Amino acid sequence: MTNTTDGIEDDRPLKPAALRGWRRRCPACGEGKLFDGYLKVRDRCQSCGEDLTHARADDGPAYLTILIVGHLMAPLIMWAFVAWRPDPVVLASVFSVGCIAASLYLLPRLKGAIVGYQWAKRMHGFGSPPPVHD
Repeated sequence: MTNTTDGIEDDRPLKPAALRGWRRRCPACGEGKLFDGYLKVRDRCQSCGEDLTHARADDGPAYLTILIVGHLMAPLIMWAFVAWRPDPVVLASVFSVGCIAASLYLLPRLKGAIVGYQWAKRMHGFGSPPPVHD
C-alpha cells in the first residue's frame, strides 16, 4: 500500500492565515493585497509571489454573509419595531441600508478568511502534491 502522505508538509498555521485573509491580505505573508478590486482574488501576491490562482471560495462567503447579517438584523428589526413603533416604510428603509452596509463590509472579509483557510489547509491546489495513481 502506498502512503499518499509522503512528502506533504504539515498544515500551515490556520489562525494567522484566516486572520490575514480577513484583513484582505495575502494568507502567506500578510503584506500583499489579496484582492484586485472588491472580490477578485489576485493571481499572485505582490510581496511574496505566492500563487493565489487556486483560490476558489465559490458561494461560501455569500452564504456566511447572509447568515450573519440575517441573524444580526432580524432581532434588531423586531426590537426596533416593538420599542419605537416606527412607520413600516421608515423601518424598512433604515434596515435595508443597514443590511446592505453590513453585507458590503462582511463579504470581502469573509471571502478573504475562506481563502486563508483554504491556503492553510492546502485545499484546491494550494501547494498540494499531484495525486498518486497506482
